[in-house]
Amino acid sequence: MKVIDLIHNTERTAFSYEILPPLKGTGIDKLYETIDALREFDPKYINITTHRSEYVYKDMGNRMFQRNRLRRRPGTVAVAAAIRNKYNITVVPHLLCSGFSREETEYVLLDLQFLGVTDLLVLRGDKAKHESAFIPEADGYMHATELQEQINQFNQGIFVDGSEMKVTATPFSYGVACYPEKHEEAPNIDTDIYWLKKKVEAGAEYAVTQLFYDNRKYFEFVDKARKAGINIPIIPGIKPFKRMAQLSMIPKTFKVDLPEELTREVVKCKNDEEVRQVGVEWCINQCKELMEHGVPSIHFYSIAAVDSIRDVAKIIY
Repeated sequence: MKVIDLIHNTERTAFSYEILPPLKGTGIDKLYETIDALREFDPKYINITTHRSEYVYKDMGNRMFQRNRLRRRPGTVAVAAAIRNKYNITVVPHLLCSGFSREETEYVLLDLQFLGVTDLLVLRGDKAKHESAFIPEADGYMHATELQEQINQFNQGIFVDGSEMKVTATPFSYGVACYPEKHEEAPNIDTDIYWLKKKVEAGAEYAVTQLFYDNRKYFEFVDKARKAGINIPIIPGIKPFKRMAQLSMIPKTFKVDLPEELTREVVKCKNDEEVRQVGVEWCINQCKELMEHGVPSIHFYSIAAVDSIRDVAKIIY
């Protein structure tokens, strides 16, 4: 069953979360521990991030450095297959413009098709660490809508070179990202809404938000989207606040504001465990309010927050 169908056919607010593929060479057992820790809350699907290659510099001695490309977290397709095989849970691998050519994207789609994995989250992705602005790969894409078009053509049995497939399979369905406090590169929220509508017109069936801590920002964003004619489910993306250092890190990294009330409570804490408890309480209240407003699903970002998500889920699910 597709993610959009799982969302629509769930009587209560659906539970889902996002995971990282393991670091190269570390094995998959830790990932299984995360899934086991959250399994009792009946996740409808699990998202699996994809990471582009980055340049790293190896010291060769004599003041010489060798520049190499490295993917620190390979294996998104394999992880998706392993999770579905072991747990029989719908998996949603991310598909990126960032770091991938059209041909590489096609190979990923073929691998997923062979595995019967037909749900995707389609994203432009972040710029590389060495870039001051996003630069697509040679023969790659600048915008998620372009990547959507390739997927749509694939669904119609057309390869990127224009040739036709001899055999077609179940088409891919997909969601996209959206930003209640606007994407950092967008000049204003109205421009962001415009591009979200373009993604919907190109075939997106649902959207998942960037994390946020102020529900008013989400409700205002959804209201603007609806007025613009965007009628797909807009799923709130949530991550419990956990460490004192996040007071500066979260606004800097994710370009979101922290509510003053949350900030005041965190500043009162004496250590990170107290911060974690504040974060769990804030997240419970945040999720309860979202549920009262009838959100179809809540999507949790689990990286370094599994214990907190579990504490939240025990209360709200």
